[in-house]
Amino acid sequence: MRVAMIGTGYVGLVSGACFSEFGTDVICVDKDVEKINRLEDGIMPIYEPGLDVLVENNVKAGRLTFTTDLKEGVKGADAVFIAVGTPTRRGDGHADLSYVYAAAEEIADAMEGFTVIVTKSTVPVGTGREVERIIRARRPDADFAVVSNPEFLREGSAIGDFMRPDRVVIGTSDERAREVMSDLYRPLYLIETPIVFTTRETSEMIKYAANTFLAAKITFINEIADLCEKVGADVHDVARGIGLDGRIGKKFLHPGPGYGGSCFPKDTLALVRTAQEHGSPLRIIETVVDVNAKRKKAMADRVIAACGGSVEGKTIGILGLAFKPNTDDMRDAPSLDIVPALIAAGAKIKAFDPEAMAEAKKLLDGIEYCDGAYDALEGADAMVVLTEWNEFRGMDLGRVKNALVNPIVVDLRNVYDPTEMAESGFSYSCVGRANIGG
Repeated sequence: MRVAMIGTGYVGLVSGACFSEFGTDVICVDKDVEKINRLEDGIMPIYEPGLDVLVENNVKAGRLTFTTDLKEGVKGADAVFIAVGTPTRRGDGHADLSYVYAAAEEIADAMEGFTVIVTKSTVPVGTGREVERIIRARRPDADFAVVSNPEFLREGSAIGDFMRPDRVVIGTSDERAREVMSDLYRPLYLIETPIVFTTRETSEMIKYAANTFLAAKITFINEIADLCEKVGADVHDVARGIGLDGRIGKKFLHPGPGYGGSCFPKDTLALVRTAQEHGSPLRIIETVVDVNAKRKKAMADRVIAACGGSVEGKTIGILGLAFKPNTDDMRDAPSLDIVPALIAAGAKIKAFDPEAMAEAKKLLDGIEYCDGAYDALEGADAMVVLTEWNEFRGMDLGRVKNALVNPIVVDLRNVYDPTEMAESGFSYSCVGRANIGG
């Protein structure tokens, strides 16, 4: 079995490396010459735990290679995966499919014999049909099938998600394509992974429905957290109490400053636009998008309130900039709303993130980037936790207090225990629980 992976972004690189770990020969294709050169030197373009070792091992084994030559990559491939970016299109919220369609045209020119063309990128319903039309128009006599195979990878745990997934979804009505996809995922049959075979359109919808539902769960618990603060309840106990109900489940019931990242923001918006175009608006998801956007902007107000109603001339130590831990992804991170708002209110910002500062520097100006967490707190008037990296959970509270000018902590991820913070003499503000002294 030979696979070509078009695109070496997050999805393409992780998927290609994992398929090669399954024993499949994989060639990853990208137009970015510098990225390919760096990958051949073992330098990863993204931070994902374990990815560097996985790539290195499979390159050494001869199962994983990289190229900028799409024609060479596609030639002789049994399956060609389209894993290019589908960013939100400016102005209307739709997914930008120009990279997908461009890849389809190039694949059409390069493929030989029966080829399964797989959309791995997150694409709106109907994209597979359009990819098929593009290829058929370019190569009327070509022998191929277009399949939908959405990814469900969580940044920070993507390798485990690929190797031990909750399910694999494959959308095709072509029996030959079904056989090829079954062979590709055969290693997962050994661990009894559910393989969901369905239509192409259904497969495309499953991806969007899954992400928007999870975004709705996050938004739900965030709003419940706000109510808990008003009535004196503890959102963590509420989340545990409802999460033990098997119909609800405990995952994605963690309150915070709002969801971000590469998937939820663009996928919720894209599905809203698709639904509106088809005259079937999704009011719940429209509200989720609106509430989440407003929540991220409102988090700066929480910091300002904790600092006595003003941050003018004050220094704020920010811990964490990435949208979640174990990634360097800054896409739609809450920090992109919170930090500029604090700067606009007159604050000076010192910040540290274990992995995301290189990316953050491209997006956030006017910040003093520090070498470590304690450096970011030295001389600061308040500490603000934006990302729940493990190294922030076990910080020496005595050292934290000594570093700060004022013992003010705004914990937007609830990584600390309110009682312990009170006993340590902090004015502690959190989400959905009683604040201490602030």
